[in-house]
Amino acid sequence: MISMFPTLPTLARSAGIPFKRASQGLFEGLTKQYGNNVPHSMKKTRRTWTPNVQTKRLFSETLGHHVKLKVTTRALRTIDKHGGLDNYLLGVNCFKLGDEGMRLRMLVKEKKGIAPVLSG
Repeated sequence: MISMFPTLPTLARSAGIPFKRASQGLFEGLTKQYGNNVPHSMKKTRRTWTPNVQTKRLFSETLGHHVKLKVTTRALRTIDKHGGLDNYLLGVNCFKLGDEGMRLRMLVKEKKGIAPVLSG
């Protein structure tokens, strides 16, 4: 995978992020789901369920400004639970973040002076 940010470590696409939109925001590992609508006549029709995505401005205390992100409501609840965007980015599993989340995580780590662990 070619990275837009040469200073950031390149990550292989994880199995938890199968569609592109999830890598462009904080989706907390949520994906598109598929199933059937089944009415009284029992005639099944295919449909999809997409995550509840909201565009929000979240404040990063470490970076000192607001960051505009596409975030699922599940991720918003988890951010509140962790006590803010910075704690969420540093505390959550890497596979739930996606590309945009990893970019923000590296920026926060740089600003706080935490050395990123790179396995080579």
